[in-house]
Amino acid sequence: MKLLFICTHNRCRSVLAEAVTNYYGNGRLIARSAGSQPAGEVHPLTLKYLAEAGVPIDGLSSQSWDAHESWNPDVVITVCDSAAGEQCPLWFGKALKVHWGLPDPSSLKAGPEETAEAFRATINTLRERIETLLANNLEQLQPMEVAQVFERLGEK
Repeated sequence: MKLLFICTHNRCRSVLAEAVTNYYGNGRLIARSAGSQPAGEVHPLTLKYLAEAGVPIDGLSSQSWDAHESWNPDVVITVCDSAAGEQCPLWFGKALKVHWGLPDPSSLKAGPEETAEAFRATINTLRERIETLLANNLEQLQPMEVAQVFERLGEK
């Protein structure tokens, strides 16, 4: 199953989601990330805390959702509040669209320890969601059941 994670600037949460999904997805879940207004670079702390968690960071970048036009994701997941209301491109077609709102650890106005904890918490939340997806054996579910699993995870 192909998942496209979207956040406006594609520099923190969506990149975290892409990396965590690809690492824990065991080849059953393949992820990419994009933004409607990409920053052009991944936030340095995103890379730092992914590496700390043992999640590979090679190849991660900040890019426009236009870069994935021909990829045809099965599920498009917005991970920030500002992206939740954005008009997604028509080429997302029949992809399931869900929202998994996550606080932005890169925008925290806090000291290094609180910032580190915020990144770790976000990575942990994403890991738990991916593990839940895998435990639900999505390949064996009907489309409506798949949608319900994704939507429930966004409510946590």
